[in-house]
Parts: sequence; C-alpha cells; structure tokens
Amino acid sequence: MNRSQARTDFPTPALPTPNVYLSQMKNSVTLLLLSAAFAAQAQTTPPEASAVQQAITTFFNGMRRGDSTLVRSTLAPAAVFHTLGEHAGQPTVQLENVNAFLKAVGTPHAESWDERVQFERVLIDANLASVWAPYEFYLGSKFSHCGYDSFQLVKLADGWKIAHIIDTRRKEKCR
Repeated sequence: MNRSQARTDFPTPALPTPNVYLSQMKNSVTLLLLSAAFAAQAQTTPPEASAVQQAITTFFNGMRRGDSTLVRSTLAPAAVFHTLGEHAGQPTVQLENVNAFLKAVGTPHAESWDERVQFERVLIDANLASVWAPYEFYLGSKFSHCGYDSFQLVKLADGWKIAHIIDTRRKEKCR
C-alpha cells in the first residue's frame, strides 16, 4: 500500500452522542448547584452564633425594660465596659463602671433606653466570641446617637456571657 492509499480497516472511534454531552453538562450543573447550596448553608446562622446573639439581645432587652437583673444575667464575672470618646479634639478611652451602669438601668427613668443593634459579624473560636454590631440609640422614640458596639463573649457553664463591651458614639453620619 502506498501513501496515497488510505487504510479503511481501522475501527472508527465512537464519538460521544449529544446525550452524553448533555448528561455531563447536567452533572456539572448539579455539582455547581450543590456547591452553592452548601455555601449558602455555611452562611446561615449556626446555633452557637444564634446563642451569642441571644445573649446580646437579652442584654438590650433588659436595658429597654429597665431590668438590671436581666442585664446582669448576661454578663461574665468581672465584665468590663469601655467607650471611645473625644476630649479636646483627641481620642480617649473611658472605663465605665459596670455596677453604676446596672444601677442606672434599674433606676426608673422617664424614657426607655432603646439600643437597636444589627449583628454585622459574629466570630467564634471554641469558647470565645467576638461580635461587631452597628447600633442606633433612642431615648424613648427620640434618636440620640449611633455608633458601633464591639462585644467579647465567653462561653461559661451557663452559656454565653458578655466579658467586654467597647463602643463608639456619634450624632452624625448615622443613617
């Protein structure tokens, strides 16, 4: 046989039919959808994050109700409160007395203290949680100020407790 003659005795390779391509495409799409579903599941609030958020929500519910016992129940022993402020144009860090805060919460006042938080980030490692939460504070129905709360919580035998709160406060650039 010379080079100009083609052999015809080779088996012709079977080409995939359109159904095979369609099946492979369906498998790829299914895998993609499953991956997206697992990613969405990972972004939902897991039970521990919900428990952390509940501790903070209970803290603010106690503030709104003027119930210092409820607020105290959310705090770890030796909890610390700080606030960032400004004095003479310079940033300051002020330590707040937790017992004085609890007394103020429990002392009747004309308007409720309504701090409305949004849980922007909840990070958890073992028995430590960190929460970043923008807020708006209202005296009754009147807007007072806004800022960010940063919470550090610890998981103790009786659940998640607030060990540290530090916040910013401002009246402008709030909404």
